Amino acid sequence: MRKEISNITHTKEVKRLTINTMCTLVQHGNLFFLTLTGDDEHRFGPTFMESIRSALAQVKSQATPGSALITTAHGKFFSNGLDLAWAQAAGTPSFRDRLSHLLDCFKPIVADLLSLPMPTIAAVSGHAAAAGFLLAISHDYVLMKKERCVLYMSELDIGLTFPDYFMAMLKSKISDPAARRDVMLAAKKVKAEEAVRMGIVESAHDSAESTVEAARRLAEQLTGRKWHGEVYAEIRKAIHSEACGLLGLTHRALVAPRL
Repeated sequence: MRKEISNITHTKEVKRLTINTMCTLVQHGNLFFLTLTGDDEHRFGPTFMESIRSALAQVKSQATPGSALITTAHGKFFSNGLDLAWAQAAGTPSFRDRLSHLLDCFKPIVADLLSLPMPTIAAVSGHAAAAGFLLAISHDYVLMKKERCVLYMSELDIGLTFPDYFMAMLKSKISDPAARRDVMLAAKKVKAEEAVRMGIVESAHDSAESTVEAARRLAEQLTGRKWHGEVYAEIRKAIHSEACGLLGLTHRALVAPRL
């Protein structure tokens, strides 16, 4: 998996914008690649979420017409959700407060993605559970590896309800009522090809490398249109208006004629 970006973008100038132990941000031409690094579960703790937000801020600040973001991850997991071990480490009395803090920290990541002025693609090559699932569907497109890779909203199995902004995003992104029931009220572990049938995932692929390669091809198709980034973001926010209201995002009308 670590070779995929260098293999598919070797003909373009590489700018390494962020490199740390948790994530990397690399720019190849108009494409930004955000990679969750390492072989752990990529659980969202406070420091990890700060790193992701910092990377997304860099992407936004350097966006131009024709930019796109691809998010992917190393290892077995795209993300296994919030860092519940961190929340539990303070003991039972403080667990609820720490869990609430994690949810409050994750919320602006979803807002950042929904307001990013460019198309966004999640190349999911490992398990995406709970907040990891939500991170994936907060992108405009989700591409997914077929084998050893599931989408899983684990809240029912571990005894947690869904935060309001989780629920709004799931309703907005999963239009079929039966699919929503299976994801949220049956805690179903959904493989790639079934996720395509449910309308959650755009396409299923044979390997991590082919998933990222397909994401790159899709990104290049989209960036070739050179849409106005702010117009793109405002239309996205209007599509997901309930979620954006809960995330504190406002929608505004823009006119950027290209005639």
